[in-house]
Amino acid sequence: MDAARLFPPRRLMVPLTQRGGEMAVLDFGDNKRPVDLVFSHANGFNAATYRSILAPLAASFRILAPDLRGHGHTRLPTRTVGRRDWSDHRDDLLALLEAFPGPPVVLAGHSMGGTASLLAAARAPERVSRLVLFDPVIWGGLTSIVLRAPGLRRLSERYPLVRASRRRRALFDSREQALEAYRGRGAFRGWPDPVLIDYLSDGLLDTPDGGFRLACAPEWEASNYMSQAHDPWRAMRDYGGPVRVLKAETGSISQVPDRPRGLANVTAEAVPGTHHLFPMVRADLVRDALFDAAV
Repeated sequence: MDAARLFPPRRLMVPLTQRGGEMAVLDFGDNKRPVDLVFSHANGFNAATYRSILAPLAASFRILAPDLRGHGHTRLPTRTVGRRDWSDHRDDLLALLEAFPGPPVVLAGHSMGGTASLLAAARAPERVSRLVLFDPVIWGGLTSIVLRAPGLRRLSERYPLVRASRRRRALFDSREQALEAYRGRGAFRGWPDPVLIDYLSDGLLDTPDGGFRLACAPEWEASNYMSQAHDPWRAMRDYGGPVRVLKAETGSISQVPDRPRGLANVTAEAVPGTHHLFPMVRADLVRDALFDAAV
């Protein structure tokens, strides 16, 4: 029997009244102990996608895995007009930490979830013991400056990721149809079926006509790609605690040097043979890094 069945998570709907709704959270491990680790997912995915990574750690740690705003079963507003950065995701994570008081926790995450975790740690460093970030969205040099420019919104409409998100099929007749549409294709190439099924378990929501729709609307996914005015470099300086970045060897969106100048608290390493979505195919590697951080 696999660890995901031995240590199934509890499903919580955590009221975040000041944020305008509820956050869906998978709660792994002994709920009588304080939270050890909070793990946040990548843009377009959901907490359940990472279940096979997190479940085996539940024997040793208590882990919260939220569905970020606009994803999974979370019910928080998704306003795209005038949106320029990920302060909404940052503040949602801070509100989640307030709902679970206790000693400092490890914040971890993949891609957008990693960057949102970094931004949250910079605002409340006393609540975060360390960060473990898997190919977080951290652009460097001129790219970082351009992405924060006020006129970016018009230019970003042309980004391939934005265009691809808006073209994404949003409706399916059945979960089986979605599984066949994704299996072995595009970003899902190489994914084990159990991980893909975990993604679809909370990545599809029922529609009134008996069909299914993507939980993360294509327009919201596109908005996350377009809203890049936050500053992760400043966040790394403001946080000051240990930050470990694991980058993909191919197609990484983490432009962090192994030893970034002026950031003695930050280390980065490229993981051989990996691409941006490596957590979905290298659960062992991600799990080991999380264990080392939380122990």
